[in-house]
Amino acid sequence: MITAEVRTRLNSLAYEYNVRAAAIERDLSREHAQSFSEQATERQNDMVLQGLLADARASVKQVQQAIERLNNDTYGECTQCGEMINPERLAALPAAALCINCAD
Repeated sequence: MITAEVRTRLNSLAYEYNVRAAAIERDLSREHAQSFSEQATERQNDMVLQGLLADARASVKQVQQAIERLNNDTYGECTQCGEMINPERLAALPAAALCINCAD
C-alpha cells in the first residue's frame, strides 16, 4: 500500500534528521580549546553548526507535519491552494507541503 510506503519513508527521514540534530548538538556542547586563536576558529565553526542544527530541526518539523497530513488523509494536497502535488515532487521531497506553483 502506498500510504505504508510513504509513512515508512517519512519515519526514516524523521529518524535521520533527529540523529543529525543530536550529533550537531553534541558537537556544539563540546568544550573549547584554551588558546584564543583556536577558540575563535571553533566559535566560527559553532556558528555554522548552529545553522545546520536549525536546518535539521526545520526538516524534522516538516516531516512531522507531513506525517500529520498523512494521518489526516490530506497528504499530497497543497496546503496553500488545495491542488494535488505532483507525485514526482513528492517522490523527491516526501515532506513537500506545496505544489510546484505555490512553492515558486
